[in-house]
Amino acid sequence: MLNITTFLDANSKRLDKKVLYNPKSGEKYSSGEILSIVSKIGRDIHNLGIHKGDRVMIYLNNSCEYLFSLFAIWRIGAIAIPTNRIFTASELEYIANDSQAKLLITDDEASDLININTYIPNNLNEYKNYEVLDACNTDWDDLCQLQYTSGTTGKPKGAMLTHGNYFTAIHNECDVLTLRQDDVFLGIYPMAHVGLSWAIAALRAAAYYILIEQFDLEEYLDLCENEKVTVLTGMPPVIHSLTTMGKRKELESVREMISGGGPLHKKIWKEFYKTYQIPIINAYGLSESIVIGTGTVIRPEDYREADRFESVGHPVCFSEVKIVDENNPSKKLDKYEQGEIALRGPAIAKGYWRREKQTIESFLDDGWFLTGDVGYLDDDNRLFITDRKKDMIVMSGWKIYPTEVEETLIKYPKLKEIAVFSIGDCHRGEIPVAAVVWNDDPDHEGLIKYARENLSRYKVPRKIYDLDELPRVNGWKLLRRELRKIFNE
Repeated sequence: MLNITTFLDANSKRLDKKVLYNPKSGEKYSSGEILSIVSKIGRDIHNLGIHKGDRVMIYLNNSCEYLFSLFAIWRIGAIAIPTNRIFTASELEYIANDSQAKLLITDDEASDLININTYIPNNLNEYKNYEVLDACNTDWDDLCQLQYTSGTTGKPKGAMLTHGNYFTAIHNECDVLTLRQDDVFLGIYPMAHVGLSWAIAALRAAAYYILIEQFDLEEYLDLCENEKVTVLTGMPPVIHSLTTMGKRKELESVREMISGGGPLHKKIWKEFYKTYQIPIINAYGLSESIVIGTGTVIRPEDYREADRFESVGHPVCFSEVKIVDENNPSKKLDKYEQGEIALRGPAIAKGYWRREKQTIESFLDDGWFLTGDVGYLDDDNRLFITDRKKDMIVMSGWKIYPTEVEETLIKYPKLKEIAVFSIGDCHRGEIPVAAVVWNDDPDHEGLIKYARENLSRYKVPRKIYDLDELPRVNGWKLLRRELRKIFNE
């Protein structure tokens, strides 16, 4: 038997400490109290006809209720489908139909949004001593979650994640962060994303996890200082903000920081480390691998050799990585040769829900998963991400990788942020362009001159678009497809 939620049983029997804190509500929970509330929700949804293998969607704001609902679904052997609160009714309807979901866990505000049975988790604090529900007898390969990927093209598809996948991911995240019971972990990642696994790892280690419902930089800094945070979650825009603000005393207790959601430009990473001397855990993984369940990471001990501030590091425990030819995945490439990144390990999803063709294309018979990301390995087997395969620009046969262009142009001092993407061109097929956020007044001429001085001419953006901010998922993961949609003329 392997049911992920049984770590709550173990922790509740051996520890009597608070492990979860929601500053907005002021509520704090121990492992035993979480287990009781999870048991209440589990019984409730079981009484509504939900059984092992049934699909249940969650449509809530970031909250303790979201986390408890996820655990409750897993507890009874059902399959959770986390969804983002910003989803529209049509987006929810699509996922409900595709997954054949039987229930939606939500709140009063959204209870009539789509035509599906609903459950509203209310008054949960009354159930901190509720009778514990035995965990369903689930196996390593039993599904516990359908994680719908945002995708760069087409409709979202559900990555089939198992109890064994999550077991591996939680183990690796505890290991990478060397999590201890006395750690204070501040989390900002959206609960609809597999980045929530970092929170579950913290609870597994019985650290003290602080949940921010909606990111606010001042609250983030205040909590760091007041709660003496030791492990901090971040993302490139947050790290950039902290760097440009100068050294903040609020971060004095932090021993390490996680970066996720997209490439961390080396200029920002290097400056952050120079300012704070806090190692950034620069990790690489995907929804299909539960972040670093199977993936790579830079650890604090790597900083002796990580002075280039470019790599996402070595494989974590149980993981393998290789680079393959983009057109022939059976061909393994040599060191420093750029190609598609392939991962293999026990956290790799079983495939895509009801997508046989796409499963066969990405999940190979020998266990390797083709990530769709492009990169290379160096002599020390460290992984470097070049770009997203589907984001690659092909102009008159020339291949242009947007991240490479961004890494160069972000050094231009007047730039705050930049995203390079393609727009259609009747002559060349597509051309590279850039959306930029300026620190002060726009300087197109200066940026283009700088680009021509530092890049091959075919890589220089043909147009510059000024924006107040770049489109991101929940303020973190860059959405190049949205830029292509906006600016393709």
